[in-house]
Amino acid sequence: MPTVCTSIKVSRDGQFILAAGTYKPRIRCYDTYQLSLKFERCLDSDVVAFDILSDDYSKLVFLHCDRHVEFHSQHGHYYKTRIPKFGRDFSYHYPSCDLYFVGASSEVFRLNLEQGRFLNSLQTDAVENNVCDINPIHHLFATGSSEGRVECWDPRVRNRVGKLDCALSSLAEGTEVQALPSISALKFNSSLTMAVGTTTGQVLLYDLRSSQPLLVKDHLYNLPINSLNFHNQLDLVVSSDSKIIKIWNKDTGKLFSSIQPQTNINGVCVYPNSGMLFTANEDPKMNTFYIPALGPAPRWCSFLDNLTEELEESPESTVYDDYKFVTRKDLENLGLTHLIGSSLLRAYMHGFFMDIRLYHKVKSMVNPFAYEEYRKDKIRQKIEEARTQRVQVKKLPKVNKELALKLMEEGDDEAEVVSRKKKGKALPSILGDDRFKVMFENSDYQVDEQSEEFRLLNPIVSKVGQKRKKKLRLLAQQAAVSEQVPEDNDEEPEGRASSEEESSDDDKSWVEEVREQRRLLRQEDRDRRRQERKDADRNTVLVEREQNGGEECSNVAESKKTSQPQFYQIKAGEEFRSFNDMARKQKLQKTSLEERLKLEEHSETSGTADTAVGSKQLTFTLKKSEQQKKQQQAEREHHEERKKLRRSAGHLSSSRGRGRGWGGRGRGRH
Repeated sequence: MPTVCTSIKVSRDGQFILAAGTYKPRIRCYDTYQLSLKFERCLDSDVVAFDILSDDYSKLVFLHCDRHVEFHSQHGHYYKTRIPKFGRDFSYHYPSCDLYFVGASSEVFRLNLEQGRFLNSLQTDAVENNVCDINPIHHLFATGSSEGRVECWDPRVRNRVGKLDCALSSLAEGTEVQALPSISALKFNSSLTMAVGTTTGQVLLYDLRSSQPLLVKDHLYNLPINSLNFHNQLDLVVSSDSKIIKIWNKDTGKLFSSIQPQTNINGVCVYPNSGMLFTANEDPKMNTFYIPALGPAPRWCSFLDNLTEELEESPESTVYDDYKFVTRKDLENLGLTHLIGSSLLRAYMHGFFMDIRLYHKVKSMVNPFAYEEYRKDKIRQKIEEARTQRVQVKKLPKVNKELALKLMEEGDDEAEVVSRKKKGKALPSILGDDRFKVMFENSDYQVDEQSEEFRLLNPIVSKVGQKRKKKLRLLAQQAAVSEQVPEDNDEEPEGRASSEEESSDDDKSWVEEVREQRRLLRQEDRDRRRQERKDADRNTVLVEREQNGGEECSNVAESKKTSQPQFYQIKAGEEFRSFNDMARKQKLQKTSLEERLKLEEHSETSGTADTAVGSKQLTFTLKKSEQQKKQQQAEREHHEERKKLRRSAGHLSSSRGRGRGWGGRGRGRH
């Protein structure tokens, strides 16, 4: 519809769907066999209600808001008449061909279509009647009044046969009554069941043999019920107000499903013997809903069944629904690295899965004030949002001030260049773009200028920025020259390097800067590692050999407690080894490596640290594994065994047997 759809209905043969809407007032007919619009007819005034008298679209009746009743045949407009009062609803009595009109009057107007004239009206006790309906089995006529009553009439004798007070029955105990509930919807089902909808959002189910409702269903929105339908295959009731459609069991009242469209609802139509619903909305588009649980798709759109089978979700749950993915760095921050390898962590890709309950518990223990910080951040954001409504002063943001200043300067340069051009249009700035505003508000987006990535990319970015500024200045100069001198001059001015030479120089400069940054990063890395080694050595627990006895230890302890300079006392009879050992050290340096290793193994010392206040020795013994101990023991046993088996060779020490060249003497001489 162009603007709004007010009502929608399906013909009895199921082939045609008719919808009335505005603006301009019109009726549209859709052919389901062709899946297209069959015709569209414009009307003189808005349609309050309409009905299909035949099995197809050949006989239509429209009740207009200006009291006119319009009849349409297959070719179009057929006849038009007017009722005495403004109408709100009407029903057609098939056995007698009578139309019953209710509206802003206590009378029910009857128009006989066979005779073509009005008959005597039915006089009700109500001031106004809102809705009416006729039972399809025994043709009992019922009207709903604005006083909350339902009156039932027998068309054969034109007498009232019953009256129901639904207003009191719809109110539960303790309910606050703001207005008298009126009847806003009425619908018969089979021969004994009747559903009544009120303006306060309740649906009452009645058995015609009882004056008390069988069931009262509240929509809980306090909005008038505008449509009632029955789904006989599953014993369901489809009721709707302007906000929601509810589908519930008519015996127990248990909710089966609910649909809440984006726009207000004017009416609901259920396609017969299927699970498809049509809705008339306060929107140009008429919605169509298909619920496979209600029934199969209509024959003209049977392909929906195949689509729903393919889209049906599998009931299997995801394996890691109740788990949290954490990386090794997250575990270090939480102090849970000792859980790696246990059943509490499941290795997956570059991290681990852990139970979400354990994660939240540890998170709250590690940072118990996280919620307070989050709350303060939210309050600060709300205050900042409220401040935006005040008079704005151009100032730098709290986050990424350097980047914002750079963008402001570039924006001013671009604006200056664009202003010099006649047809130029300024590009939007990043500072004014909502997509990037979080980058200048959230501290998580702060640029770390000390990071390795920034320091390596900064020379390139700075050179690009300098080129951009230079280009903007050139454009500004060219624009100024073009305004003064209209003639074009393609030659470059003398004394200025060409763009290629400038670009090559710039490339060389930023390459040198990148190399310098790499060198500095390597130097900082070496310094950091050296400092870490020093810290590790400082924190290592040393095993000291106390050379000066208990007295020296007490003196050292007392000197540590005070901030005065530290002095040490040497006992009588002991020599100061710091300078006397220099000769021994020089002698050790001249010896071979084998002798020095033997000395170290004999003394089991790794080194001696001499200071001005004495000597301190660090001793340790390497811990050997069981296999090494067994191997050394086997070697010692083997050497002992060889020593026992060794024979003396002293009797062979004679001059006989000496080889050639021994003292120039011949072989075998004594």
